[in-house]
Amino acid sequence: MALLLAILTRSLMGVLATSIIMIFSVLISLGLGGWIGLVLSPSTAPAPTIVLMIVVANCVHVLVALQQRLGSGDTKKNAVKESVRVNLHPIFLASVTTALGFLAMNFAEVPPHRHLGTFVALGLLASFMLSVTLLPALLSLFPLRAQKVLVQDDPLMTRMAKGVLRHRKVLLMGSFLGVVMLTALIPRNELNDVFTLFFAKRVEFRQDMDFLDERLGGNGIIEYSLVSAENIADPGFLADVEAFAGWYRAQPAVRNVSAITDTLKQVNQSLHGDDPDAYRLPSTTELAMQYLLLYEFSLPVGLDLNNQVSLDKTSTRLTVTTSTLSSNEMLELNQSAEQWISDNAPNIIEAKGSGPAILFSYIAQRSIKSMLLGTVFALAGISCVLVLAFRSLRLGLISLVPNFMPIIIGFGVWGLAVGEIGSALSVVAAMTIGIVVDDTVHFLSKYRRCRKELGYDPEQAVIYSFQTVGKAILMTTIILAAGFLILVFSPFIPTIQVGILVSIIIVAALLCDYLTLPPILVIADRFINPQSKLTEPGQPG
Repeated sequence: MALLLAILTRSLMGVLATSIIMIFSVLISLGLGGWIGLVLSPSTAPAPTIVLMIVVANCVHVLVALQQRLGSGDTKKNAVKESVRVNLHPIFLASVTTALGFLAMNFAEVPPHRHLGTFVALGLLASFMLSVTLLPALLSLFPLRAQKVLVQDDPLMTRMAKGVLRHRKVLLMGSFLGVVMLTALIPRNELNDVFTLFFAKRVEFRQDMDFLDERLGGNGIIEYSLVSAENIADPGFLADVEAFAGWYRAQPAVRNVSAITDTLKQVNQSLHGDDPDAYRLPSTTELAMQYLLLYEFSLPVGLDLNNQVSLDKTSTRLTVTTSTLSSNEMLELNQSAEQWISDNAPNIIEAKGSGPAILFSYIAQRSIKSMLLGTVFALAGISCVLVLAFRSLRLGLISLVPNFMPIIIGFGVWGLAVGEIGSALSVVAAMTIGIVVDDTVHFLSKYRRCRKELGYDPEQAVIYSFQTVGKAILMTTIILAAGFLILVFSPFIPTIQVGILVSIIIVAALLCDYLTLPPILVIADRFINPQSKLTEPGQPG
């Protein structure tokens, strides 16, 4: 990120000042998180990287504005003051809205996801304070070289702005059609997780799990406590348990089934001279109880049947081992088993699947559903903040379009390319709403300033916004996307997926801010005031 920042800003002193802010923000984030009891884990490990990237985004806007003022001939002191003045409001809004997005991760059922959101939110608060206090102080002390380039002389941004305005209707219709098409692809994403495949193959734990799955009994375990109306020695109950175990053994994904009925059949066969025809269940309750007592007495000293039957002999344990299954496949298998018991085993009055596999499968489903609520909370909170900050319901509603479209684009592309969303990706929508809103806030702030303070018409306000903030938006997008792509080097697969999906959404946000937001602003303003005339702007103040 430092290298990218140096190339894009061409200011080594600016990179040094930004690096100091980055380091301090990360240290404050981790320190405050430690004080309030947050825990570092594979899911929270990306927190420092995310804080670094968002700090860079704040600092870039200050640096670009400073360079523009120096290029216009201002003294360094006046340039620093003006840079802070024009960016204080958008940086504050960007920090608050991004923090709201990450705090929405506290809706997650998984504690590490809540910890990640809180870590980053703390870092954002620290970065805002440092970006408007320590950063200007450092920039005023460091030697900075003025680049003799005026705002209006940025040919790339000017040509882009004029091109967007010239083709605004086509771009708006194209954006609408593209979003509709990608929205249709979102249902292709299956809400699913495969917990045993969370780590890359180079990780020893993953190698052990693969060995267990390929050569031993499997790594998916479902436990049942089968409850009898009378006692487990009842012949009808034992017959139902035997039939249930047989149903499970017929399932393709099942590797092994362990039940008390296997023990009783083996004892019966042993007592009949190992006659193969005697491998069957005892015919009476009394005989079954005698077999259980005999088997328990034959166990080594210190062992008993408490791991297979309850003390009151009213329930027994049945263990199912499966191959590697996704959370949806595991839940479907368990639901089919419970339905089979309800339809075919009248003597089993209660049987609920449990165990780590079932537990984590339900956690995945609940986490995904809870984060949908968190996303709605983040969107509503950010919208209210923007409406209040801009004091305009129109701008607040317009801001929703470039903030929500990138998420639709990202999940639509993910549905086409991958088609599976796990519990880790369920937090991406809430997370990225806060991130992508930053560029929208800066663009809208410049546009509103032009309209209110400088009296520009909508078209010229768009051109000025491109000239003043377009380059900074491009820089922050490159730095953020590259920073999140660094996560692909993680051995934790969910972290890799988050990095890729967030990078897609961030790039989509740039396209929306460049190609969709300006046409909406111009068309909305022209609709409200169709008689407004073009005002040639002078030198911006």
